[in-house]
Amino acid sequence: MKLITAIIKPFKLDEVREQLSALGVQGMTVTEVKGYGRQKGHTEIYRGAEYAVSFLPKLKIEVAVKSEMSEAVIEAITSKAKTGQIGDGKIFVTPLEQVVRIRTGETDGDAL
Repeated sequence: MKLITAIIKPFKLDEVREQLSALGVQGMTVTEVKGYGRQKGHTEIYRGAEYAVSFLPKLKIEVAVKSEMSEAVIEAITSKAKTGQIGDGKIFVTPLEQVVRIRTGETDGDAL
């Protein structure tokens, strides 16, 4: 099993969610986050004053999947979240040791 964490631009969420649903991914966690990478933020003008925005708004998507699905999920996120511009985000893949569904007690693949 794998935990796939993707940091994407907020306006790409619906496209990514629809593609993951089409693959059979049944659940995900989405968190509003702020951060920066190579993009290093940008400057904005507010009421005539220029100021630096160091942390840009992003969304963090977390999806737990069976190992054999991980490549398809990564490809789906990559294809739908990509704009070709700096700041498109990153995908992190982490092995999952154990998953337990609290309501039923199901474990591992059955709990996904």
